[in-house]
Amino acid sequence: MPRSKKGKRGSSKPGSLRQEVLQLQLSAKACPKGVKNGVKGESTASDDEMTSDILSHCSSASESASVMEESTGSEQVDEQTAQEQMEDKLKQCIDNLMDKSAKTRLAALESLRQAFSSKLLYDFLTERRLTVSDCLERSIKKGGGEEQAAAATVFTLLCIQLGGGDEAEEGFKVLRPVLTSILIDSSASIAARQSCARALGMCCYVSTAEEGETLIKSLAHLESVFMSSYPNKEGTLPTPKPGSSWLHSAALQAWSLLVTLCPASKLAVLLDLHLPKLLACLQSSDVNYRIAVGETIALLVELGRDIDQEFEVEDSESLCKCLKSLATDSNKHRAKNDRRKQRSIFREVLHYIENEDFPEEKIRFGLENVYIDSWMRRRIYDAFKEILESGVRDHLQHNPLLRDIFGLGPPLILDATIKANKISRFEKHLFNSAAFKARTKQRNKVRDKRADVM
Repeated sequence: MPRSKKGKRGSSKPGSLRQEVLQLQLSAKACPKGVKNGVKGESTASDDEMTSDILSHCSSASESASVMEESTGSEQVDEQTAQEQMEDKLKQCIDNLMDKSAKTRLAALESLRQAFSSKLLYDFLTERRLTVSDCLERSIKKGGGEEQAAAATVFTLLCIQLGGGDEAEEGFKVLRPVLTSILIDSSASIAARQSCARALGMCCYVSTAEEGETLIKSLAHLESVFMSSYPNKEGTLPTPKPGSSWLHSAALQAWSLLVTLCPASKLAVLLDLHLPKLLACLQSSDVNYRIAVGETIALLVELGRDIDQEFEVEDSESLCKCLKSLATDSNKHRAKNDRRKQRSIFREVLHYIENEDFPEEKIRFGLENVYIDSWMRRRIYDAFKEILESGVRDHLQHNPLLRDIFGLGPPLILDATIKANKISRFEKHLFNSAAFKARTKQRNKVRDKRADVM
Protein backbone atom coordinates (compact mmCIF):
# COMPACT_ATOMS: atom_id res chain seq x y z
CA MET A 1 0.00 0.00 0.00
CA PRO A 2 1.37 3.52 -0.69
CA ARG A 3 2.54 5.70 2.13
CA SER A 4 0.02 8.50 2.26
CA LYS A 5 1.85 10.95 4.52
CA LYS A 6 5.46 10.67 3.46
CA GLY A 7 5.88 14.28 2.47
CA LYS A 8 4.79 15.77 5.77
CA ARG A 9 8.27 15.49 7.24
CA GLY A 10 9.57 18.11 4.86
CA SER A 11 7.53 21.02 6.23
CA SER A 12 9.70 23.46 8.24
CA LYS A 13 9.50 26.98 9.62
CA PRO A 14 12.75 28.91 9.04
CA GLY A 15 11.59 31.83 11.20
CA SER A 16 11.14 29.76 14.32
CA LEU A 17 14.46 28.03 13.61
CA ARG A 18 16.33 31.35 13.50
CA GLN A 19 14.75 32.42 16.79
CA GLU A 20 15.86 29.24 18.56
CA VAL A 21 19.42 29.51 17.26
CA LEU A 22 19.63 33.21 18.24
CA GLN A 23 18.46 32.28 21.74
CA LEU A 24 21.35 29.82 21.87
CA GLN A 25 23.68 32.62 20.83
CA LEU A 26 22.39 34.95 23.58
CA SER A 27 22.89 32.27 26.19
CA ALA A 28 26.49 31.90 25.00
CA LYS A 29 27.00 35.67 25.39
CA ALA A 30 25.95 35.47 29.02
CA CYS A 31 29.05 33.37 29.87
CA PRO A 32 32.33 35.24 30.78
CA LYS A 33 34.74 35.51 27.92
CA GLY A 34 38.22 34.07 28.04
CA VAL A 35 38.22 32.99 31.68
CA LYS A 36 39.23 29.42 32.46
CA ASN A 37 40.73 28.17 35.75
CA GLY A 38 41.51 31.69 36.84
CA VAL A 39 43.59 32.47 33.75
CA LYS A 40 42.36 35.38 31.70
CA GLY A 41 43.19 35.48 28.03
CA GLU A 42 41.83 36.99 24.87
CA SER A 43 38.21 36.64 23.82
CA THR A 44 37.44 32.97 23.03
CA ALA A 45 35.47 33.80 19.90
CA SER A 46 34.18 36.87 18.27
CA ASP A 47 30.42 37.32 18.56
CA ASP A 48 30.27 38.44 14.97
CA GLU A 49 32.15 35.35 13.84
CA MET A 50 29.85 33.02 15.77
CA THR A 51 26.74 34.82 14.50
CA SER A 52 28.05 34.61 10.95
CA ASP A 53 28.75 30.88 11.34
CA ILE A 54 25.31 30.13 12.74
CA LEU A 55 23.36 32.25 10.29
CA SER A 56 25.28 30.98 7.30
CA HIS A 57 24.44 27.44 8.30
CA CYS A 58 20.81 28.40 8.97
CA SER A 59 20.63 30.14 5.64
CA SER A 60 21.44 26.93 3.81
CA ALA A 61 19.08 25.05 6.13
CA SER A 62 16.32 27.56 5.44
CA GLU A 63 16.81 27.18 1.72
CA SER A 64 16.51 23.40 2.12
CA ALA A 65 13.42 23.87 4.28
CA SER A 66 11.79 26.14 1.70
CA VAL A 67 12.43 23.50 -0.95
CA MET A 68 10.78 20.92 1.30
CA GLU A 69 7.79 23.22 1.83
CA GLU A 70 7.41 23.62 -1.91
CA SER A 71 7.47 19.84 -2.27
CA THR A 72 4.60 19.41 0.21
CA GLY A 73 2.05 20.43 -2.37
CA SER A 74 3.45 17.97 -4.86
CA GLU A 75 3.37 15.26 -2.19
CA GLN A 76 -0.32 15.93 -1.66
CA VAL A 77 -0.86 15.52 -5.38
CA ASP A 78 1.15 12.29 -5.26
CA GLU A 79 -1.02 11.07 -2.39
CA GLN A 80 -4.16 11.68 -4.41
CA THR A 81 -2.61 9.96 -7.40
CA ALA A 82 -1.63 6.98 -5.27
CA GLN A 83 -5.19 6.74 -3.95
CA GLU A 84 -6.56 6.75 -7.48
CA GLN A 85 -4.08 4.09 -8.54
CA MET A 86 -5.04 1.91 -5.58
CA GLU A 87 -8.72 2.21 -6.43
CA ASP A 88 -8.00 1.29 -10.04
CA LYS A 89 -6.17 -1.83 -8.87
CA LEU A 90 -9.06 -2.77 -6.59
CA LYS A 91 -11.51 -2.33 -9.47
CA GLN A 92 -9.38 -4.65 -11.56
CA CYS A 93 -9.32 -7.21 -8.74
CA ILE A 94 -13.12 -7.07 -8.50
CA ASP A 95 -13.35 -7.64 -12.25
CA ASN A 96 -10.96 -10.59 -11.92
CA LEU A 97 -13.32 -12.28 -9.46
CA MET A 98 -15.46 -13.16 -12.49
CA ASP A 99 -12.55 -14.54 -14.51
CA LYS A 100 -12.73 -18.12 -15.82
CA SER A 101 -9.32 -18.99 -14.43
CA ALA A 102 -9.35 -20.21 -10.82
CA LYS A 103 -5.76 -19.00 -10.38
CA THR A 104 -6.75 -15.48 -11.41
CA ARG A 105 -9.71 -15.49 -9.02
CA LEU A 106 -7.52 -16.69 -6.15
CA ALA A 107 -4.98 -13.94 -6.81
CA ALA A 108 -7.77 -11.36 -6.86
CA LEU A 109 -9.20 -12.66 -3.58
CA GLU A 110 -5.78 -12.49 -1.93
CA SER A 111 -5.27 -8.90 -3.12
CA LEU A 112 -8.70 -7.91 -1.83
CA ARG A 113 -7.99 -9.61 1.50
CA GLN A 114 -4.80 -7.62 1.97
CA ALA A 115 -6.45 -4.35 0.97
CA PHE A 116 -9.58 -4.81 3.10
CA SER A 117 -7.61 -5.81 6.18
CA SER A 118 -5.02 -3.03 6.03
CA LYS A 119 -7.15 0.08 5.44
CA LEU A 120 -10.70 1.39 5.83
CA LEU A 121 -12.36 1.61 2.37
CA TYR A 122 -15.96 2.33 3.29
CA ASP A 123 -16.66 4.94 0.59
CA PHE A 124 -15.14 2.81 -2.15
CA LEU A 125 -16.99 -0.36 -1.11
CA THR A 126 -20.38 1.23 -0.48
CA GLU A 127 -20.76 1.88 -4.20
CA ARG A 128 -19.69 -1.65 -5.15
CA ARG A 129 -20.93 -3.83 -2.29
CA LEU A 130 -23.56 -5.62 -4.37
CA THR A 131 -21.08 -6.48 -7.10
CA VAL A 132 -18.51 -7.72 -4.60
CA SER A 133 -21.12 -9.71 -2.67
CA ASP A 134 -22.40 -11.41 -5.82
CA CYS A 135 -18.87 -12.38 -6.88
CA LEU A 136 -18.04 -13.74 -3.42
CA GLU A 137 -21.29 -15.72 -3.33
CA ARG A 138 -20.41 -17.30 -6.67
CA SER A 139 -16.92 -18.23 -5.43
CA ILE A 140 -18.27 -19.76 -2.21
CA LYS A 141 -20.93 -21.77 -4.02
CA LYS A 142 -18.99 -23.00 -7.05
CA GLY A 143 -15.31 -22.61 -6.25
CA GLY A 144 -12.87 -25.21 -4.95
CA GLY A 145 -11.93 -25.58 -1.31
CA GLU A 146 -9.14 -22.99 -1.41
CA GLU A 147 -11.30 -20.48 -3.26
CA GLN A 148 -14.20 -21.04 -0.86
CA ALA A 149 -11.95 -20.40 2.14
CA ALA A 150 -10.52 -17.21 0.62
CA ALA A 151 -13.95 -15.90 -0.45
CA ALA A 152 -15.41 -16.50 3.03
CA THR A 153 -12.54 -14.54 4.58
CA VAL A 154 -12.99 -11.64 2.14
CA PHE A 155 -16.73 -11.59 2.84
CA THR A 156 -15.99 -11.32 6.57
CA LEU A 157 -13.72 -8.35 5.89
CA LEU A 158 -16.42 -6.79 3.70
CA CYS A 159 -18.88 -6.91 6.62
CA ILE A 160 -16.31 -5.27 8.89
CA GLN A 161 -15.62 -2.61 6.26
CA LEU A 162 -19.32 -1.81 5.89
CA GLY A 163 -19.57 -1.26 9.63
CA GLY A 164 -22.24 -3.79 10.53
CA GLY A 165 -25.07 -1.56 9.28
CA ASP A 166 -27.96 -2.34 6.97
CA GLU A 167 -25.57 -3.08 4.09
CA ALA A 168 -23.70 -5.74 6.09
CA GLU A 169 -26.94 -7.22 7.42
CA GLU A 170 -28.37 -7.49 3.92
CA GLY A 171 -25.28 -9.28 2.62
CA PHE A 172 -25.15 -11.62 5.63
CA LYS A 173 -28.78 -12.66 5.16
CA VAL A 174 -27.99 -13.71 1.60
CA LEU A 175 -24.78 -15.59 2.37
CA ARG A 176 -25.62 -17.08 5.77
CA PRO A 177 -27.33 -20.18 4.28
CA VAL A 178 -24.35 -20.76 1.98
CA LEU A 179 -21.84 -20.45 4.83
CA THR A 180 -23.92 -22.76 7.00
CA SER A 181 -24.27 -25.44 4.33
CA ILE A 182 -20.50 -25.63 3.83
CA LEU A 183 -19.84 -25.57 7.58
CA ILE A 184 -21.97 -28.62 8.33
CA ASP A 185 -20.97 -30.50 5.15
CA SER A 186 -18.55 -33.21 6.26
CA SER A 187 -17.43 -33.79 2.67
CA ALA A 188 -16.34 -30.17 2.17
CA SER A 189 -12.75 -29.00 2.50
CA ILE A 190 -11.50 -28.57 6.08
CA ALA A 191 -10.01 -25.18 5.19
CA ALA A 192 -13.31 -24.04 3.68
CA ARG A 193 -15.31 -25.22 6.70
CA GLN A 194 -12.86 -23.54 9.06
CA SER A 195 -13.10 -20.23 7.18
CA CYS A 196 -16.90 -20.47 7.04
CA ALA A 197 -17.02 -21.04 10.81
CA ARG A 198 -15.07 -17.82 11.42
CA ALA A 199 -17.17 -15.95 8.86
CA LEU A 200 -20.44 -17.13 10.40
CA GLY A 201 -19.37 -16.07 13.88
CA MET A 202 -17.88 -12.69 12.96
CA CYS A 203 -20.56 -11.65 10.45
CA CYS A 204 -23.32 -12.54 12.90
CA TYR A 205 -21.48 -10.57 15.59
CA VAL A 206 -20.99 -7.36 13.59
CA SER A 207 -24.34 -7.30 11.78
CA THR A 208 -27.44 -5.79 13.36
CA ALA A 209 -29.10 -9.19 13.20
CA GLU A 210 -27.10 -10.58 16.12
CA GLU A 211 -30.18 -10.87 18.35
CA GLY A 212 -33.03 -13.35 18.17
CA GLU A 213 -33.43 -16.23 15.80
CA THR A 214 -30.29 -15.58 13.71
CA LEU A 215 -28.07 -15.68 16.77
CA ILE A 216 -29.63 -18.89 18.09
CA LYS A 217 -29.33 -20.65 14.70
CA SER A 218 -25.70 -19.59 14.28
CA LEU A 219 -24.86 -20.87 17.77
CA ALA A 220 -26.55 -24.21 17.02
CA HIS A 221 -24.66 -24.71 13.74
CA LEU A 222 -21.31 -23.97 15.38
CA GLU A 223 -22.15 -26.28 18.29
CA SER A 224 -22.86 -29.13 15.90
CA VAL A 225 -19.26 -28.90 14.67
CA PHE A 226 -17.18 -28.75 17.86
CA MET A 227 -19.47 -31.00 19.92
CA SER A 228 -18.16 -33.92 17.89
CA SER A 229 -14.98 -33.59 19.97
CA TYR A 230 -16.89 -34.09 23.25
CA PRO A 231 -16.39 -37.38 25.13
CA ASN A 232 -18.73 -40.24 24.26
CA LYS A 233 -21.01 -42.14 26.63
CA GLU A 234 -18.05 -44.11 28.00
CA GLY A 235 -16.32 -40.84 28.88
CA THR A 236 -13.48 -41.20 26.37
CA LEU A 237 -12.53 -38.60 23.79
CA PRO A 238 -12.96 -39.64 20.14
CA THR A 239 -9.89 -40.01 17.95
CA PRO A 240 -9.63 -36.76 15.93
CA LYS A 241 -9.50 -36.95 12.16
CA PRO A 242 -6.66 -35.19 10.31
CA GLY A 243 -7.26 -31.44 10.44
CA SER A 244 -10.43 -31.74 12.52
CA SER A 245 -8.82 -30.11 15.57
CA TRP A 246 -8.28 -26.88 13.62
CA LEU A 247 -11.94 -26.95 12.55
CA HIS A 248 -13.11 -27.59 16.12
CA SER A 249 -10.95 -24.73 17.40
CA ALA A 250 -12.32 -22.29 14.81
CA ALA A 251 -15.93 -23.31 15.52
CA LEU A 252 -15.43 -23.10 19.29
CA GLN A 253 -13.83 -19.66 19.10
CA ALA A 254 -16.59 -18.35 16.80
CA TRP A 255 -19.19 -19.83 19.17
CA SER A 256 -17.58 -18.21 22.22
CA LEU A 257 -17.61 -14.86 20.39
CA LEU A 258 -21.37 -15.12 19.88
CA VAL A 259 -21.88 -16.26 23.48
CA THR A 260 -20.87 -12.78 24.60
CA LEU A 261 -24.09 -11.49 22.96
CA CYS A 262 -26.42 -13.95 24.67
CA PRO A 263 -28.94 -12.78 27.30
CA ALA A 264 -28.65 -14.12 30.84
CA SER A 265 -31.42 -16.72 30.37
CA LYS A 266 -29.77 -18.27 27.30
CA LEU A 267 -26.35 -18.03 28.89
CA ALA A 268 -27.41 -20.06 31.93
CA VAL A 269 -28.58 -22.89 29.65
CA LEU A 270 -25.31 -22.86 27.71
CA LEU A 271 -23.25 -22.99 30.90
CA ASP A 272 -25.07 -26.06 32.19
CA LEU A 273 -24.83 -27.81 28.83
CA HIS A 274 -21.25 -27.12 27.73
CA LEU A 275 -19.09 -26.36 30.74
CA PRO A 276 -18.87 -29.95 32.08
CA LYS A 277 -18.11 -31.31 28.60
CA LEU A 278 -15.44 -28.71 27.94
CA LEU A 279 -13.60 -29.72 31.12
CA ALA A 280 -13.08 -33.18 29.62
CA CYS A 281 -11.76 -31.68 26.38
CA LEU A 282 -8.75 -30.27 28.26
CA GLN A 283 -7.23 -33.72 27.76
CA SER A 284 -7.31 -33.34 23.97
CA SER A 285 -4.14 -34.37 22.12
CA ASP A 286 -4.04 -31.13 20.07
CA VAL A 287 -2.41 -28.18 21.85
CA ASN A 288 -4.31 -25.51 19.89
CA TYR A 289 -7.64 -27.08 20.73
CA ARG A 290 -6.65 -27.40 24.40
CA ILE A 291 -5.80 -23.69 24.49
CA ALA A 292 -9.09 -22.76 22.79
CA VAL A 293 -10.97 -24.90 25.31
CA GLY A 294 -9.12 -23.33 28.24
CA GLU A 295 -9.85 -19.78 27.08
CA THR A 296 -13.51 -20.69 26.48
CA ILE A 297 -13.81 -22.12 30.00
CA ALA A 298 -12.39 -18.91 31.48
CA LEU A 299 -14.81 -16.85 29.38
CA LEU A 300 -17.83 -18.92 30.43
CA VAL A 301 -16.85 -18.70 34.10
CA GLU A 302 -16.47 -14.92 33.76
CA LEU A 303 -19.91 -14.59 32.13
CA GLY A 304 -21.40 -16.86 34.79
CA ARG A 305 -19.97 -14.68 37.55
CA ASP A 306 -21.36 -11.59 35.84
CA ILE A 307 -24.93 -12.90 36.05
CA ASP A 308 -24.44 -14.55 39.45
CA GLN A 309 -21.72 -13.43 41.86
CA GLU A 310 -21.88 -16.79 43.67
CA PHE A 311 -21.39 -18.82 40.50
CA GLU A 312 -19.04 -21.77 41.01
CA VAL A 313 -17.78 -24.46 38.67
CA GLU A 314 -18.82 -27.99 39.57
CA ASP A 315 -15.88 -30.06 40.79
CA SER A 316 -13.64 -26.99 40.82
CA GLU A 317 -10.90 -28.93 42.62
CA SER A 318 -10.39 -31.35 39.74
CA LEU A 319 -10.54 -28.42 37.29
CA CYS A 320 -7.80 -26.54 39.15
CA LYS A 321 -5.71 -29.68 39.36
CA CYS A 322 -5.99 -30.21 35.61
CA LEU A 323 -5.15 -26.55 34.93
CA LYS A 324 -2.07 -26.75 37.17
CA SER A 325 -0.79 -29.80 35.31
CA LEU A 326 -1.25 -28.02 31.96
CA ALA A 327 0.36 -24.85 33.33
CA THR A 328 3.46 -26.82 34.32
CA ASP A 329 3.52 -29.31 31.45
CA SER A 330 7.07 -30.31 30.50
CA ASN A 331 6.53 -33.34 28.29
CA LYS A 332 9.40 -33.55 25.83
CA HIS A 333 7.31 -35.11 23.07
CA ARG A 334 5.58 -31.73 22.59
CA ALA A 335 7.20 -28.84 20.76
CA LYS A 336 8.96 -26.27 22.92
CA ASN A 337 6.93 -23.34 21.58
CA ASP A 338 3.69 -25.28 22.12
CA ARG A 339 4.64 -26.00 25.73
CA ARG A 340 5.56 -22.38 26.36
CA LYS A 341 2.30 -21.06 24.88
CA GLN A 342 0.23 -23.64 26.73
CA ARG A 343 1.86 -22.90 30.09
CA SER A 344 1.37 -19.15 29.66
CA ILE A 345 -2.33 -19.42 28.77
CA PHE A 346 -3.23 -21.94 31.43
CA ARG A 347 -1.42 -19.98 34.15
CA GLU A 348 -3.72 -17.06 33.32
CA VAL A 349 -6.79 -19.32 33.29
CA LEU A 350 -5.82 -20.86 36.62
CA HIS A 351 -5.24 -17.48 38.28
CA TYR A 352 -8.64 -16.29 37.10
CA ILE A 353 -10.49 -19.41 38.27
CA GLU A 354 -8.84 -19.26 41.69
CA ASN A 355 -8.50 -15.52 42.35
CA GLU A 356 -10.49 -13.76 39.57
CA ASP A 357 -7.18 -12.22 38.52
CA PHE A 358 -6.84 -11.16 34.88
CA PRO A 359 -3.58 -9.71 33.41
CA GLU A 360 -4.54 -6.38 31.84
CA GLU A 361 -3.11 -5.64 28.41
CA LYS A 362 -2.79 -2.24 26.75
CA ILE A 363 -2.99 -2.00 22.95
CA ARG A 364 -1.54 1.22 21.52
CA PHE A 365 -2.58 2.67 18.18
CA GLY A 366 -1.91 6.22 17.06
CA LEU A 367 -2.42 8.50 20.05
CA GLU A 368 -4.91 6.19 21.78
CA ASN A 369 -4.99 3.00 23.81
CA VAL A 370 -7.49 0.21 24.26
CA TYR A 371 -7.37 -1.87 27.43
CA ILE A 372 -8.01 -5.62 27.40
CA ASP A 373 -9.11 -6.19 30.99
CA SER A 374 -11.41 -9.22 30.77
CA TRP A 375 -11.73 -12.53 28.97
CA MET A 376 -14.70 -11.20 27.02
CA ARG A 377 -12.74 -8.23 25.64
CA ARG A 378 -9.81 -10.51 24.86
CA ARG A 379 -12.05 -12.88 22.88
CA ILE A 380 -13.49 -9.98 20.91
CA TYR A 381 -10.09 -8.40 20.24
CA ASP A 382 -8.50 -11.72 19.27
CA ALA A 383 -11.35 -12.41 16.83
CA PHE A 384 -10.79 -9.09 15.03
CA LYS A 385 -7.01 -9.48 15.18
CA GLU A 386 -7.22 -12.92 13.60
CA ILE A 387 -9.12 -11.62 10.59
CA LEU A 388 -7.53 -8.14 10.28
CA GLU A 389 -4.02 -9.25 11.22
CA SER A 390 -1.58 -6.29 11.25
CA GLY A 391 -4.32 -3.90 10.09
CA VAL A 392 -6.25 -4.18 13.36
CA ARG A 393 -4.61 -1.02 14.73
CA ASP A 394 -5.52 1.03 11.67
CA HIS A 395 -9.13 -0.16 11.96
CA LEU A 396 -9.17 0.65 15.68
CA GLN A 397 -8.08 4.14 14.76
CA HIS A 398 -10.48 4.79 11.88
CA ASN A 399 -13.24 2.14 11.70
CA PRO A 400 -16.39 3.36 13.53
CA LEU A 401 -17.53 -0.25 14.07
CA LEU A 402 -14.48 -1.29 16.09
CA ARG A 403 -14.40 2.03 17.92
CA ASP A 404 -17.99 1.55 18.97
CA ILE A 405 -17.39 -2.05 20.09
CA PHE A 406 -14.42 -1.06 22.27
CA GLY A 407 -16.02 2.17 23.53
CA LEU A 408 -13.54 4.54 21.86
CA GLY A 409 -16.07 7.03 20.51
CA PRO A 410 -15.95 8.57 17.03
CA PRO A 411 -12.60 8.64 15.17
CA LEU A 412 -10.28 11.41 16.32
CA ILE A 413 -9.46 14.21 13.88
CA LEU A 414 -6.18 15.57 15.20
CA ASP A 415 -3.89 15.46 12.20
CA ALA A 416 -4.09 19.16 11.29
CA THR A 417 -3.64 20.59 14.77
CA ILE A 418 -1.00 18.13 15.91
CA LYS A 419 1.14 18.45 12.80
CA ALA A 420 0.90 22.25 12.99
CA ASN A 421 2.26 22.31 16.54
CA LYS A 422 4.69 19.42 16.33
CA ILE A 423 8.28 20.09 15.28
CA SER A 424 9.16 17.92 12.34
CA ARG A 425 12.13 15.57 12.41
CA PHE A 426 13.77 17.54 9.61
CA GLU A 427 13.49 20.80 11.55
CA LYS A 428 14.97 19.16 14.66
CA HIS A 429 17.85 17.91 12.54
CA LEU A 430 18.53 21.40 11.16
CA PHE A 431 18.55 22.99 14.60
CA ASN A 432 20.75 20.30 16.15
CA SER A 433 23.16 20.48 13.23
CA ALA A 434 23.48 24.26 13.51
CA ALA A 435 23.93 24.15 17.28
CA PHE A 436 26.52 21.36 17.03
CA LYS A 437 28.56 23.24 14.43
CA ALA A 438 28.58 26.44 16.48
CA ARG A 439 29.44 24.56 19.68
CA THR A 440 32.29 22.66 18.00
CA LYS A 441 33.88 25.86 16.63
CA GLN A 442 33.54 27.53 20.01
CA ARG A 443 35.27 24.68 21.84
CA ASN A 444 38.04 24.39 19.26
CA LYS A 445 38.90 28.06 19.67
CA VAL A 446 38.89 27.71 23.47
CA ARG A 447 41.28 24.80 23.23
CA ASP A 448 43.63 26.80 20.94
CA LYS A 449 43.70 29.78 23.37
CA ARG A 450 44.28 27.47 26.33
CA ALA A 451 47.29 25.91 24.56
CA ASP A 452 48.75 29.37 23.88
CA VAL A 453 48.41 30.41 27.52
CA MET A 454 50.09 27.25 28.77
